[in-house]
Amino acid sequence: MIRHTSKLFAACLAVFIYVTPIQPQTPVKIPASQTLQVVVDEAARSTLAKFAEKKLEGNQLAITLINLRDPAHPTMASYRGNERIYPASVVKLFFFVAAHRWLEDKKIEDTAELRRALKDMIIDSSNEATHYIVDVVTHTTSGYELPAQEMKEWQHKRDAVNRYFSSLGYTNINVNQKTHCEDAYGRERVSREPNGANRNKLTTDATARLMMEVATLKAVTPDRSAQMMGLLKRDPSRKTSDTDSQDTGFSGSALPPGTKYWAKAGWTSTTRHDATYIELPSGEKFVLVVFTEGHANEREIIPTVARLVIDGIKNFK
Repeated sequence: MIRHTSKLFAACLAVFIYVTPIQPQTPVKIPASQTLQVVVDEAARSTLAKFAEKKLEGNQLAITLINLRDPAHPTMASYRGNERIYPASVVKLFFFVAAHRWLEDKKIEDTAELRRALKDMIIDSSNEATHYIVDVVTHTTSGYELPAQEMKEWQHKRDAVNRYFSSLGYTNINVNQKTHCEDAYGRERVSREPNGANRNKLTTDATARLMMEVATLKAVTPDRSAQMMGLLKRDPSRKTSDTDSQDTGFSGSALPPGTKYWAKAGWTSTTRHDATYIELPSGEKFVLVVFTEGHANEREIIPTVARLVIDGIKNFK
């Protein structure tokens, strides 16, 4: 009887541990800087004025800037930085970090195919590679619709990356959907929910925080952060005719010669975003994340914000 009770207790404890949600940490608070806020506000104001004839409105732009001249004491400012926006391929940065966390914890196997997919997801922004990474990290696969209970269990697994970032204090984001060239079908469409209620959503604040943690080697481990930085490295001096090149098609075209630049861009038919870490030749170091909506073909909006921020931050003390 005692042995039976012990087994029952162990089983109940296992169930309790499984269903008990991870308790989130206190969100990381990066001190706000009023001087830096002036830089962001002026960048937003000037950009909106420049593209007024293109009907760029204030609710179609979001900016977050983190000053890392002193990495031990970052400061930040933002314009609509906590607004939830469909992130396009910028969400791949979150899947990238999660995969390295899983690798570090030995939850998934470090294989040549996984490394190939991570590389293609970040360097080429491959959606097919991203599908593979999401499958591996969440132990879910796409396919035909599932019965309600099976779909509920499938969705719980798919939310693994959400739970991980929630445990780190990230709020107001949703990172549980694959990225698609066209549309989602089957269980992927069901997971999105009617009217896309469960689509991926990010804020520029959350994205900037993650880019900062990778850039300062605080994401997962210093070694894994360095590995991630290796794939995020861009060359703004690269000669290419590709207007959507992650090297030159976004913030890269605004950078002065000699700038070091790491980034993950994202774009769809309605959005155009860039998440960057920049080191200027003059010594300034900063994270700049810019999201735009409704003007995906206006390729100069993001470079304009970058130029204005660069001009402003050079005078920042």
